[in-house]
Amino acid sequence: MTAADRTSDTPITLSTNGKGWLPELLRDVSFRRYWTGQTMSGFGDEVSVVVIPLVAVLVTHADAAQMGYLAAAGWLPHLLFGLHAGVWADRRTRRRRVMIAADLGRLVLIASIPLAYLFDGLTLTQLYVVAFAAGTLSVLFDVCNAPLFPALVPPQRYIAGNSLLNGSRAMSRMAGPSIGGFLIQVLSAPFALFADAASFAVSALTLSSIAPPEPSPERAARGQLIEGIRYIAHSPIMRTALAATATANFFTIMVAAEFMLYATNALHLEPGLIGIVLGAGAVGGLLGAFLAKPLTTRIGVGPTFLLGCICFPAPMLLIPAAHGPTPAVLGLLLAAEFGSGLGVMWLDIAVSSILTAITPNNLRSRVFGAYRTINFGTRPLGSLTAAALATTIGLRPTLWTAVIGALTASLWLVPSPLRRLRELPGAEDVRDVVK
Repeated sequence: MTAADRTSDTPITLSTNGKGWLPELLRDVSFRRYWTGQTMSGFGDEVSVVVIPLVAVLVTHADAAQMGYLAAAGWLPHLLFGLHAGVWADRRTRRRRVMIAADLGRLVLIASIPLAYLFDGLTLTQLYVVAFAAGTLSVLFDVCNAPLFPALVPPQRYIAGNSLLNGSRAMSRMAGPSIGGFLIQVLSAPFALFADAASFAVSALTLSSIAPPEPSPERAARGQLIEGIRYIAHSPIMRTALAATATANFFTIMVAAEFMLYATNALHLEPGLIGIVLGAGAVGGLLGAFLAKPLTTRIGVGPTFLLGCICFPAPMLLIPAAHGPTPAVLGLLLAAEFGSGLGVMWLDIAVSSILTAITPNNLRSRVFGAYRTINFGTRPLGSLTAAALATTIGLRPTLWTAVIGALTASLWLVPSPLRRLRELPGAEDVRDVVK
């Protein structure tokens, strides 16, 4: 946290000065529209988190290996295209238009699944293609979004802004899976995806209604492709953050890749109950987002990140431990999702605020693209590892292995200055952070 952030420490403050009970940032029209679009898009994504794996299990009868391949297909574009997309985005003058086009493209891709099912033509191959193509568009959207957030939010409000965005994602995670499970029960799994398709339309509409100042494009120069990696490599804080988040991502995606198959085949839960379980994670996430600002104020942003690295995976130990009658299983899974949702919010809000604070404007897309290439590039590798292990040793042992591995993410912070970072470094401090 910067000194300015510490003095203006109103944690998502509420006010009634003619604008109603709104957090301060949401009284800004441009940020409010941006936040609305991100919230609706997140809601649709959370519906798909439940629906697409269940479509694979219930409609195409995917096995454990195929579920791992499907998860890998969605994350592989981050590994393949993240670096190039970051360089490309830094050379663009109208990044917001790229984000709108990415939203519309994902709308078409997601809508193609229920349409193919309607004409009895849905295959697992189509799910792979949609997951990969939508993931590619997500890479473009995200690297263009990296400069948009600081254009809308002043530095002293980075934690508050990230708390709002992550809080809305938590609300989406609370409502999305439950509604997704309900829609599956009422409409059948493929048709529930129309909710995700509609969310991309809302996101595109809200983005088209704002016009924040965008950083000037960078001129093409030799070495730009690795400039983001070089910046991360020279920053002790970024190096540690990346090592920790990449480790957590690799192992927790193993849990996510096999969870639906485990919940349906091993634990015999109905889609509606699975939606309720995932919704509990969103309740924990919402609470975590609400507590993030006061927590960073009390213990510091670095210790909050460390706490998140522990509290995110630790509750997942209850997932492979779940057995017995349905009420007992539900209790363990609800506790696991709630605790994990709490921890991941502290992790995400702290690290995204730190990275936003120490990254120069002219490098944002490249650094963000490089970071996500490695960070999210571990997810397809984790998904493929889960597929191989689940086929070899079974679902439950694979989950135990994954959760124990995820707990090692916090070890990266033990020798690092990041765990002692109390305040966000300001722009004037970046030269002291990057050495």
